[in-house]
Amino acid sequence: MSRWFGLGFGLWLWLPSLVWAQAIGGYAAGCQLDARALPASGPGFYVIRRARERFYGQPSLIDYLQRLGRGARQAGLPPMLIADIAMERGGPFSSGHRSHQTGLDADIWLRPPPDDPSPSRLQRIRAIDMVDHRYYILNAHFRDPQRQLIALAAQDESVSRVFVHPLIKNAMCKAYGDAPWLGKLRPWFGHSSHFHVRLHCPKGDTLCEPQAQVPAGTGCGRELASWLNDKAGAISAGPRTPFRPRLPKQCIGRVR
Repeated sequence: MSRWFGLGFGLWLWLPSLVWAQAIGGYAAGCQLDARALPASGPGFYVIRRARERFYGQPSLIDYLQRLGRGARQAGLPPMLIADIAMERGGPFSSGHRSHQTGLDADIWLRPPPDDPSPSRLQRIRAIDMVDHRYYILNAHFRDPQRQLIALAAQDESVSRVFVHPLIKNAMCKAYGDAPWLGKLRPWFGHSSHFHVRLHCPKGDTLCEPQAQVPAGTGCGRELASWLNDKAGAISAGPRTPFRPRLPKQCIGRVR
């Protein structure tokens, strides 16, 4: 009897992390329960700017990032630099993104890591812009390793979409032709030094609000042309007023 009691008690301690991890609400108005922290480093990745404590995500996202890191290393690519994911309880940030609230979004920088990836050096590292905004062209920093990493990121079935700068989307279309995952690459201004991965709502998370499916096709035709022709949002307008959406009732009192 005592052995069964010990086993049952052990399962009771273990099951909450499996059962209760949950994304609640929408990507830009929600929160998360029982999030997992992405380790500071692992095979094929480093977490940067950890002092901001935005390295928490749903188990599906943490598993995905670690899986992507291993894939990048197997492909001979430099370790990834992973920036903002979400806060431990999710919700809106005090500055920056409007999304990243449910633990299903992650930013991955397009620059290679420093030769000395010590924690102090990673805290001071800066992004490298892949776009020459004056001439509206990709610059010499955008090369095959960046293309390959974006392609790896988009091919995972758990990925809903990957936000990239329109010029980067154009370069991916030229490099990969009619690859079926190209439709997941969504052009969006402000993503010229990083790309933003968004996962589908986890199965069984009934309070998670999914985003509409991406349109059929590669998205390399007329839709992309409209983004390339509209350069109005090519350069950031600077700091924005903190975003304070109306959160689901299940999030009230849980987020800062």
